[in-house]
Amino acid sequence: MGQRLAAKQGPHSQKIVIFGAIFLLMTLLILYSSNSGNEIYSPFHNFYHQPSKYTDLKKWAGKEGYVAVYGNKSMTLHCHQCALVTSSSHLLGSGAGEEIDQAECVIRMNDAPTTGYEHDVGSRSTVRVVAHSSVFRVVRRPSEFLNKTSDLVVIFWGPPTKIGKDAKGTLFRLIQRVSMSYSNLSSFTIVPSKMHKFDSLFQRETGRDREKSRSWLSTGWFTMVIAIETCDSIHVYGMVPPNHCGKRPQPKHMPYHYYKPRGPDECVTYLQNERGRRGNHHRFITEKQVFARWAKLYNITFSHPKW
Repeated sequence: MGQRLAAKQGPHSQKIVIFGAIFLLMTLLILYSSNSGNEIYSPFHNFYHQPSKYTDLKKWAGKEGYVAVYGNKSMTLHCHQCALVTSSSHLLGSGAGEEIDQAECVIRMNDAPTTGYEHDVGSRSTVRVVAHSSVFRVVRRPSEFLNKTSDLVVIFWGPPTKIGKDAKGTLFRLIQRVSMSYSNLSSFTIVPSKMHKFDSLFQRETGRDREKSRSWLSTGWFTMVIAIETCDSIHVYGMVPPNHCGKRPQPKHMPYHYYKPRGPDECVTYLQNERGRRGNHHRFITEKQVFARWAKLYNITFSHPKW
């Protein structure tokens, strides 16, 4: 009789286990769905971490990490309040130009123009951070990028093999020749030791080795760090929050650059780079996760969109 009772209880116990497993699975799916609007897929998700010890970016490397391209100038710029203007098309229609121009210092990136976009992005420039890949586009239009503002600081960044003084290529010589031609310019390159520190900072803040994870630091990464070094407070214009491209419903199509209306979509660009495993990629979303944390430490605010 005991054997018959056990035989009856066996299938019943199995049903309980099965129903329990189904209930647990459905619960997990519901929780995942409820959070999916704020979460975003990232191959770095399991590696990104809150650092146990923060790096003081006001002291981490110092301005001795910048060397003048021409002459004996030093990187001594300090601003109480800065406007960091991104190249995002979220600025179009913002009407933020007047507010941007009222900032003590205005920081721009690469070959983002102001002519024709003054109403939304302003016209003044104090600092322009230029990647090695954008040098030719910048120097081809000196009246727009180099000779439009008095006392302009231009910081060129890139591999030392491309823009260092000992580089065999033509980039450094081109930068030097341009710097000699415009007396209003103070041009600097980032020295190799500081370039390595930018890599180390990425690893400390994200948990990933830049080279091993096939990541390229973006001009935005360099610009944000330079702004923190230079400015007491920073107002960033046009940068979306880290979870923007993972929202439901999907954000509307927005060109990656405000000055290239037929260019690639911003979120498509962000997601493709974030998920890319073959070849080298910018990790824009991961960088923005870091910026969100830095915002709490270094008096950084965001608008257009506000977050």
